[in-house]
Amino acid sequence: MVVNYLQAQGCEHGGVATWPAFHLLDPHLALWAVQSVTTAGKIGWWAISGDLPTDYMSSSSGYHPRDAMRHFSREWLDVAAHMREGREHPRTKIGRPELWPTMAPILEKRTELLQECADDEDMWDGY
Repeated sequence: MVVNYLQAQGCEHGGVATWPAFHLLDPHLALWAVQSVTTAGKIGWWAISGDLPTDYMSSSSGYHPRDAMRHFSREWLDVAAHMREGREHPRTKIGRPELWPTMAPILEKRTELLQECADDEDMWDGY
C-alpha cells in the first residue's frame, strides 16, 4: 500500500523496507523507512500508514521514527485547523472539502495518538 501511495504521489525513492521501522497494532499505525534515491542505504523519506491518513515526509526532519511521528503530528494538527476553517492546507491535502467537518476531529485524535507515542519514553527505551 505504501509503495503504491508513494508512486501515485510521484515520490522517487530507492525502495521501502519490508517491515515497518515502528508499528502499533491497536490502533494500527506503521512508520516505514523509505530509502533515498540518491544515497544508497540512507533514509530519504518516512511514510506512515494504518488507521490514519497515508502520508510521507522528507527525512530532513529527522532520521528516527520518533522524529517522523512528531513531524506528522505537527503537520496534521495544522491540516485539521485548516479543515475546521474550511481552508485548503498549502502543503498537505487530506480528503475532500465536503468531508473536512467530519475529518478534522478524527485527524486531531490521530495527532494526539502520534504525539503521545512520541512522548512516551517507555515506548522508545532501547530503540
